[in-house]
Amino acid sequence: MTPAALFENVRVLDTRLGEFSGPKNVLVRGNEIAQISSAPIKVESETEVIAGAGRTLMPGLIDAHVHLMFASIPQPVILTADIGYVELVAGKQAEATLMRGFTTVRDAGGPIFGLKRAIDEGVIAGPRIYPSGAFISQTSGHGDFRFMFEIPRDPCGSLSHSERMGAAAIADGTSQVLLRTREQLMKGASQIKLMAGGGVASDHDPLDVTQYSEAELQAAVGAAEDWGTYVMVHAYTPRAIQRAITAGVMCIEHGQLADEATAKIMADHGIWWSLQPFLDDEDSIPIAGGKRAKQLEMTAGTDTAYELAIKCGVKTAWGTDTLFDADLAGRQGKLLAKMTRWYSPAQVLKMATVENAELLALSGPRNPYPGKLGVIEEGSLADLLLVDGDPIADIRMIEDPEKNFLVIMKDGKIHKNLL
Repeated sequence: MTPAALFENVRVLDTRLGEFSGPKNVLVRGNEIAQISSAPIKVESETEVIAGAGRTLMPGLIDAHVHLMFASIPQPVILTADIGYVELVAGKQAEATLMRGFTTVRDAGGPIFGLKRAIDEGVIAGPRIYPSGAFISQTSGHGDFRFMFEIPRDPCGSLSHSERMGAAAIADGTSQVLLRTREQLMKGASQIKLMAGGGVASDHDPLDVTQYSEAELQAAVGAAEDWGTYVMVHAYTPRAIQRAITAGVMCIEHGQLADEATAKIMADHGIWWSLQPFLDDEDSIPIAGGKRAKQLEMTAGTDTAYELAIKCGVKTAWGTDTLFDADLAGRQGKLLAKMTRWYSPAQVLKMATVENAELLALSGPRNPYPGKLGVIEEGSLADLLLVDGDPIADIRMIEDPEKNFLVIMKDGKIHKNLL
C-alpha cells in the first residue's frame, strides 16, 4: 500500500499570495499531495494522522545557491583533504540542511553527484539536490585553485587536486569548454556553472577581471541548450554580467557590483539574478589575508544590488552561498530572515519557495525531480513544514527550526515529527 499521511486542521500558507487559508485537511499519498479539503478526509487505518491544531503548513524552503561539499570545511582542508573525508562531512551537513527546513537546494558547484545519489536512494537524509557538478573555469579564473608550483600545466601531466576530486574543471578555448560542459551533463548536472568573473575566495584573480570570451561562454550555453537546460555564471561586474547575457546565459550568480544599466538589461532579457545577502557582519564568510579587501568591496555593493533588482523588476532568486564554516552554514534560516532588510516577510518567503522553484524549473528535461515544488497544491510534490506560529508575522521564527518546525516532510516522507 502507498504510504499516506494526513495533516488535520492546518492553516495552509500560500506563499505566492502571502495568505493563509481557513482550516484545511491535507492528505499526502506517496510523494504527492493527493487532496486538500475543508471537510474531513476519510483515510485508511494505516495513514499517519498529524493533528495540526490550527498551526501553519507551508512549503519546504529552497536555497538556490549552496556548495554542500564546501560549506563546513575550511578552505585549506578542502584543497588538500581526501575526497572521502569531504563527502562524509558534506553528508552530515546535508542532513542538517534538511532539518533546518530546506527541502531543496541548487548546488552551484562541487563533486556532489555521489551525495545526491545517496540521498535520493535513502542511504542518508538530505534535501533534493539540483547539481551543477564541477564549476568550469578558465586558467587563472575563479575556479583555478592550483598552487603556483603547479603552473605551467603539463599537457601530458595529471590534473590538479581540485580537478581530480570533481570540484573544478579548468578549460580554455571553446573545445575544452565543450568537453568539460558535456562531462558534467554526462554525470547528471541539472544546470551548468561557469566562472565569468573574478571572485573573493580565489587567490589569483582580482575582483574586476572578466573571465571567458563570448565564444567560450556560447560554447557552454549551446551544449547546455542541446540538453534542454541552462548555464549559470559567477559574475560581479557589469562587464562580466553583460558579456554572459550576450552569450545566452540565463542566470547571474552574485552580481553585487552591477550598475543600473546592467540591471535593466537583466530585466529586459528575463535573466534570473541569484543574489545572496552578503554583508560585512557576523554572518560573513571567514576570509582573511589579501582576499579580505575583495570581500569588503563586494559586500559594499549588496544594498545597491538589491535596490536595483527591485527598482528594475529583475527576476530575483535567493541563496546563501555559505562556505568554509559549519557554524555559518547552520545560520541558513537567519540568512533568509535577513532579507527583510530589503523585502517584506511575505516577499521573502515567496522568494524562498515559489520563485526559487521557478528558477529550478529552467532545467527542463534535466530536472531530477519532475513535479511542482514550492507550493501546496493537489498534485504538487509533498515537501512540507508544519510551523508552530505565523512566519509572516514573525519571520525570525525560521531562525530556530529546531523549536518552531514541528514536522518536516520531504518527498512524502516524514523526517521530523515533534507531535
